[in-house]
Amino acid sequence: MISEVEMGHLRRAVELAGEALAAGDEPFGSVLVSGAGERLAEDRNRVADGDRTRHPEFELARWAAANMTPEERAKATVFTSGEHCPMCAAAHGWVGLGRIVYAASSAQLVGWLAEIGVGAPPVRPLPVQEVAPHVVVEGPVEEFAEQLRQMHRECFTR
Repeated sequence: MISEVEMGHLRRAVELAGEALAAGDEPFGSVLVSGAGERLAEDRNRVADGDRTRHPEFELARWAAANMTPEERAKATVFTSGEHCPMCAAAHGWVGLGRIVYAASSAQLVGWLAEIGVGAPPVRPLPVQEVAPHVVVEGPVEEFAEQLRQMHRECFTR
């Protein structure tokens, strides 16, 4: 179950997605929280410059590898606006981060993109557990579905 404090972290991830959209990027945002509940790092999507690997989940995995012990990483949680793509799920698993809590699932995103006629992404949108089977994952959180759907609609119809 996702606590009210954790919902605050998830809300921040969705805010970061909005910041990405306002900056002309795809709407994704993520927050890394320690096992003690401290926000350690956050980022938003930065793929508009052409580097399609600049996902916030990937950046947070790199940050965690450089700044946290393996024990700290295992106790941490990544709160994110969208379920990790396979690249980000692999980075999360390789770095040894703990739980993932996401607002919208990859399946929801694929459906929203199909609604507006956007083709399939170049990488198959697999559930996190198919890539990193030992990671505890919670989501989607329906409270954010319509807001994120509208962000993606705006992003891909501008």
